[in-house]
Amino acid sequence: MDGLVTFGETPVRLSPPGNGRIEMTETLELYADGTESNAAVAAAAHGTDAAWVSKVPDTAIGRNVTRQIAATGVETAVTWTDDSYRQGISFREAAAPPRESRYWHDRRDTALSSAQPGEFPIERMQDASLVYTAVSSAVLSSAAADTAEAILRASAGSGTVTAVELDYTPGLASPESFKQAFETLADEVDVFITTDDAVGEVLNETGSPRELTNTLSAIYDLQMVVIRRADGSAIALHDTPGTNVVHERTAIDAEIVDPMGDASAFTGGLLHELVQGSDAARALSVAVASSVLVKTIPGPFLSVDGDEIESLTEQVDEQSR
Repeated sequence: MDGLVTFGETPVRLSPPGNGRIEMTETLELYADGTESNAAVAAAAHGTDAAWVSKVPDTAIGRNVTRQIAATGVETAVTWTDDSYRQGISFREAAAPPRESRYWHDRRDTALSSAQPGEFPIERMQDASLVYTAVSSAVLSSAAADTAEAILRASAGSGTVTAVELDYTPGLASPESFKQAFETLADEVDVFITTDDAVGEVLNETGSPRELTNTLSAIYDLQMVVIRRADGSAIALHDTPGTNVVHERTAIDAEIVDPMGDASAFTGGLLHELVQGSDAARALSVAVASSVLVKTIPGPFLSVDGDEIESLTEQVDEQSR
């Protein structure tokens, strides 16, 4: 088995330059900005063979999104469809405190919302070391959720590790819809990634992050639970035989250029390390370091140069002691 395969929709994201407002700008920057594709890009930046699987309309926007992802070295295993289906679109204002960043979503009736399991290379996913998807894709439609569940089930049946992220996105769907979509997938999940806010708003579970990792592991029979906090710190529980080992990592400070890609860079760093066979402690440290590094780069894609990640990982470990 080899590498990482991610499955999900990648909307095109339109943003004003810098921290501008949409109502005032005359220029919009265009990014391929999907949870799963961004994670694949981050994992590839670390050196993992990564593929992104999706259904995309054969339109100028669909081809642009696919080109951006392919340019990073990620394999694009795309099922093309005609232009009767849409490419998802999102609008984003990045803001510096005290102003809050804002998202608007236009992702109804997109190509992935019509997905069927037979349209995708299941064998490619069964041959992967790890398969990953996010609830923001499954929540697009019952067909998307059923397809994601079928992919996870087939992958798990062949011994592939499965990972799902509960990336609750206000404005895309209600918390109840996110919960329903997640529970469609839950029986096929080994590694669960989320935020403390999403656990409360979607799953209605409360407690400290340490308590929540144990609660979620027990409810959903998970091998690993990873919870990211708003301040960039994170906690992971790895359910090993005879014991549940919890690891915590503290965020380190960085001068923020663009905060857009931190969640997916975190996930991509984590998944890269798991594919390489690293333990949960190492994977969590690299995940936190990756989320710091991407915020110093414009756009949602992580790129890694030289020893940057190792240096940041050492800082994360030192600060977390």
